[in-house]
Amino acid sequence: MSTERKHRDEMVRYGGMLHGRGFVAAMDGNLSVRLKNGEILVTPTCLSKGAMRPADLVIVNQEGERLAGRRNVTSEIGMHLLIYRLRPDIQAIVHAHPPTATGFAAAGIPLTEPLVCEVVIGLGCIPLARYGTPGTSELASTLEPFVPNYDAILMSNHGVVAYADTLEHAYMKMETVEHFAQIALVTHLLGRQQPLQEREVEKLLLARAKYFGTKMAASMPLPLTRQPEKVS
Repeated sequence: MSTERKHRDEMVRYGGMLHGRGFVAAMDGNLSVRLKNGEILVTPTCLSKGAMRPADLVIVNQEGERLAGRRNVTSEIGMHLLIYRLRPDIQAIVHAHPPTATGFAAAGIPLTEPLVCEVVIGLGCIPLARYGTPGTSELASTLEPFVPNYDAILMSNHGVVAYADTLEHAYMKMETVEHFAQIALVTHLLGRQQPLQEREVEKLLLARAKYFGTKMAASMPLPLTRQPEKVS
C-alpha cells in the first residue's frame, strides 16, 4: 500500500471516529496530513466526516491551491497551512467541535489549570484564541500566537484544533482535550478546583522532557496556575 493511500484510509477512519463520538456534526470539522513531498492531503468541504471515502480527499500545495481531487477543499485550509508553516515538526491536524471543550470555548474559558497530571505531560495546557471568522485569514491570525508553543488550542465560539507528528496522535490529542474539558466541567459543578502546585507541575515537565524531548517541555510557560487574560 502506498503512503498516500495509507493516509487516505487513516483520514477516513479518524473522520469516522470523530463523527461517531459526536466530536463533529453534519459537515463540520476537517483533517489533513502533510505528505512527504510537502503537499497537503485534506478533507473536502460540504461532506460529513462520517461518510467520506478515500477518493473524496483533496491534495493542495503549500499555497492551498488544489492539485488533485474532484471536490472543493475545506474553507479552513488557511488554518492548516499556517500550522504546517509554523511547525515543521507537525505532520497532521484535526479540527473538530467536541461539545464540552467547545462549550468552554464559547464561554471564554481556557483549559489552562493543571488539574490532571496526564494532561500536563501530554499537552501542557490548552489556551483560548480569540474569535476569528471561519474560512478567512482572520481565523489563522488569531491562532498564530499560540501555534508555536501549544499542540491544541480552543477557538472562541468555534471549536478545537489539535496537531501532532501523526494523524493518530493528533486525534488522540483531540480526545484528551475533550476528556479534560469534561473533568474540568465536573470541578466547576462541584464548586471547587484543586490544581497541582507549581513544584508538582515542574516535576511533570521533567517527565514531559523525558518522554517528548526538551522542546516539548519548554513549550509550556510557568506558572501554570496563573490564568491568562480572557479574550474579548
